[in-house]
Amino acid sequence: MFGFLIKKSFFDLWDNFLPAILINLGFIVIIAIPLVLPSVAVAAGPVVSMVVLAAGILVTFAYLGGVYAIAGDETDYVAPGWKTFFDGVRSYLPVTLVFGGIVIVHAVLLSIAIPVYSALGNMFGLLALAFLFWMSVIWLLSAQYILPVRGRLDKNIGKVLKKSFLLSFDNALFTIGVALGGIFIIAVSLFTAFLFPGIAGLAIWYHTAVKLRVYKYDYLEAHPEERKNPLPWDALLYDDRDRVGTRTLRGMIFPWKD
Repeated sequence: MFGFLIKKSFFDLWDNFLPAILINLGFIVIIAIPLVLPSVAVAAGPVVSMVVLAAGILVTFAYLGGVYAIAGDETDYVAPGWKTFFDGVRSYLPVTLVFGGIVIVHAVLLSIAIPVYSALGNMFGLLALAFLFWMSVIWLLSAQYILPVRGRLDKNIGKVLKKSFLLSFDNALFTIGVALGGIFIIAVSLFTAFLFPGIAGLAIWYHTAVKLRVYKYDYLEAHPEERKNPLPWDALLYDDRDRVGTRTLRGMIFPWKD
């Protein structure tokens, strides 16, 4: 199943190469707000600089709503359109703003707590740092599901967060594998200045992971007696495998010659 996740994510991205580049270009421009403007605004005071940083982060997360709306269509084999992007920015906004706010609060708490507990130099400080580390790991592993869960399972922010954590805990090894795949995509993106695969590739990766994993729950809901048996992934993935098909390098680069 995980091998097909890699294959489908790659081909969905490849089939939408140009939209991915445009989305990534937009993201590069947007992310410059929290990366560049705070240092410019620092002349007006540290408070203004921090406000600009927070606002820039929230704007960046709002942009992600459009990115994930597009990725949802692409992973469902629907041709992406810019209307989908702008509708996604608007419809995802409650979730993206809360998500961005949590990220800001998490970063602020860590910036305060880590120096304080490190300075203690005793067992309590060490245990507190270990607790912060593992809680942060759990949060980051679950957070990768938030936006695709919003796109596929629920719109209520509370339920989105709950389902993201449940999905993470119930599929621990899969979740770690998805996280490692995300790290790999980010590492590859560094060599292209995040033009490819970039944030578009990351969104397709996470959307595909949730899309395929939800098949598990649809099947178990329809066949509760099979809960203790291995899942028939070949049958569950049949339609998607048929849609993705078999590709060749020539067919990928020159599809009109196949």
